[in-house]
Amino acid sequence: MSDKIEYPIILNKYLALKKICSRKEADRLLREGKIKVNGKIAEPGMKVFRTDIVETEIDKKLAYLAYYKPRNIITHSPQGGELSIADVLSYSPKVAPLGRLDKASRGLLILSNDGRITDRLLNPNFFHEKEYEVRVDRELMKPDLQKLSRGVVLDDGYVTRACKVESIGAYSFRIILTEGKKRQIRRMCQAIGFTVKDLKRVRIMNIDLGRLKPGEYREIKGKELEELLSNLQLK
Repeated sequence: MSDKIEYPIILNKYLALKKICSRKEADRLLREGKIKVNGKIAEPGMKVFRTDIVETEIDKKLAYLAYYKPRNIITHSPQGGELSIADVLSYSPKVAPLGRLDKASRGLLILSNDGRITDRLLNPNFFHEKEYEVRVDRELMKPDLQKLSRGVVLDDGYVTRACKVESIGAYSFRIILTEGKKRQIRRMCQAIGFTVKDLKRVRIMNIDLGRLKPGEYREIKGKELEELLSNLQLK
């Protein structure tokens, strides 16, 4: 999404570009009559001009959590008796995972109800770092780590972006990605003949997993939150 506003502009897009709320959240506020243009309640689909005065009534408390997703918990859309984060986490206001970790993986997820940050956090065009610790089924040699760091061809033909990789044991390595294809690390390892036995995400940008244990969370606040939002180019 471009940050340049060209008038006239659809109201929900205007609010998203102004970083007031997401387009989805704007649509909800419009339905609830909580947005005014020039003192009058706005209608869904209306356009605004440069000279218009837009007022919003946002009544929710914004929340940001660092959460340790355990193995066998589904990030989104559980099926057939599976448990999702929403099933096992009790927190108010309601928050949702930003991004995914597959069922067999564990580690850090950021949960929030701030719709502004989703694309800026997940879009690979922003090159935000995500750090993982990985254990595989057999001993890793230096050439194996070099292959991963240079980028490998996945099963669909996609060539992964160059990344940082370092050994942390005979069977383990640390990898820092700036993209997030589905099951990317598992597929990268498969491409060079290895099977992942354990995968844990330990950092997203400046947010560290720290001492959290599986199923635990902590609130992201203070300077840590300020740095996160600043890095996402948000207030």
